[in-house]
Amino acid sequence: MVRNMVTSVLGEERIVTTTPKAKEVRKVVDKMITLGKRGDLHARRQALSFIQDKNVVAKLFNELGPEYADRNGGYTRIIQTGNRRGDCAAMAILELTNYQDKLQAEDDN
Repeated sequence: MVRNMVTSVLGEERIVTTTPKAKEVRKVVDKMITLGKRGDLHARRQALSFIQDKNVVAKLFNELGPEYADRNGGYTRIIQTGNRRGDCAAMAILELTNYQDKLQAEDDN
């Protein structure tokens, strides 16, 4: 489950999940971005052993790694959104710090 959620966060740059899951996934996403910042072959193989989606790994090393190169940590943020209606579970949005909403980015242009 964590692998799929990490792949979704790195691919989509934003997911909606429960707060405890977001806190666990955040740790792994930060480690994967650190690997992307290193950018060497060993780091790429380590990322591929966990993520298992070549397109997401390519995005991690080609786009996200250089984007966060000058940042020392804190690549993700958790935004509390309230409780889910069915079972009252605490929900949150887990997103990368440089995430910009696609609609907002189109409005700015």
